[in-house]
Amino acid sequence: MRYEILIAKAASAADNMERDSALLQSLAEHPRCVLHLYDWEQPSATYGYFIDPDNYFNQEGLNRRQMQLARRPTGGGIIFHTCDLAYSVLIPATHPTYSLNPLENYALINRAVSDAIAANIAKPLELLPLQLPSSGFDAFCMATPTRYDVMLEGRKVGGAAQRRMKQGYLHQGSIALGLPEADLLQDVLESSGTVADAMLRHGYALLGSTYEPEQLEDARRSLRELLIKSLRQYW
Repeated sequence: MRYEILIAKAASAADNMERDSALLQSLAEHPRCVLHLYDWEQPSATYGYFIDPDNYFNQEGLNRRQMQLARRPTGGGIIFHTCDLAYSVLIPATHPTYSLNPLENYALINRAVSDAIAANIAKPLELLPLQLPSSGFDAFCMATPTRYDVMLEGRKVGGAAQRRMKQGYLHQGSIALGLPEADLLQDVLESSGTVADAMLRHGYALLGSTYEPEQLEDARRSLRELLIKSLRQYW
């Protein structure tokens, strides 16, 4: 089946999410597999379709940090796109791997993500086989491992959310190269509480806690190439 790889230029958070929505709609007339690799023009955070951002974010802090917010067309929790690799995958309903069971689709894409990460760091990864008890921070993606998330040494390194329609599904994911700094969370959240602690406890940052901007960009470049290679095995 035909596939497309879109390596986007830096765009606003809203434009990145709108592009994914348009790509999902386009599967009806133009069925093909798509890998969309994002870049962000400013520090950004996205939140699941059913989350009310006013319950979590401090507008003054967002303005100070020049951070953009956007609602994703998928579900899931809040993701900070300051030190991750964000991507989306679209699979049409005519593809042989397509399933009416969302968990099977989720596992399929995350297996490819797991293979890409493993090729980068030469460490074994697994998909979380069962849902864990709530961490108390279900609104924050990297603080809350869920079934079939990509796990490394017992912590979440890759998460995602999906939206399925008649013509196919959209899988929006994030790989944690780093984790948001505690002072950033304190600044932009209404009540940061122990969100940072929960992320450290449940999330795994591939670059650790200290890295240079050049290392972050190098890691993004490397993982993009590996993700393209890994997904081609399924297309």
